[in-house]
Amino acid sequence: MDIQIITREGEPEYAVLPWAQYQALLKAAGINETPSHPAAAPAPQSTTQDPILPGLDQLRSLREGKGIAIEALARTVGISPSYLAMIESGERQPDAAIRRSLAWEMTVPGWREES
Repeated sequence: MDIQIITREGEPEYAVLPWAQYQALLKAAGINETPSHPAAAPAPQSTTQDPILPGLDQLRSLREGKGIAIEALARTVGISPSYLAMIESGERQPDAAIRRSLAWEMTVPGWREES
């Protein structure tokens, strides 16, 4: 990906990427509605639960089924392996950004809010 990171006070604040890659991310996240103009924000997704989406309780079996080590997935997503283990065991619920990253890396449409 061709991503430009914009920082403020030494901390990443924004990520800028080509429109085609943005569209691919939306598709991978299961967001089918695209803005009619690049400056428009994507429409919020419905809060209804989609029964075909896997729960986070299936993350460990999905990861193991793909042969991905917990350390590798955690590093790619930007969290510690111990935190990922807590997510997999149900001890912690990740925020929306981590859920999106996990969905992207595991190539699933998205994660339900609750598992």
